Amino acid sequence: MTKTITFAIMHFSIAFTVAYLITGSFIVGGLVAIVEPAINTVAFYFHEKIWNRMSQSNSPSMMAKIFQSTGESYALKSM
Repeated sequence: MTKTITFAIMHFSIAFTVAYLITGSFIVGGLVAIVEPAINTVAFYFHEKIWNRMSQSNSPSMMAKIFQSTGESYALKSM
């Protein structure tokens, strides 16, 4: 749990710092530091649901094809 808390603090700090440096606003920095991790958390939840559904399917070769195709460049595919 300690690792999770320290990661959350780091995430909020980075989000705040980047937003503050870009905008110069403590308010925008604070909003981004709260909103961005919250949205990321929700997105991660759905990512995990989709990932688990794909990995539990009876087609592990489908996962292999996805990973293989993401590693290939477009130029190599067109040859």
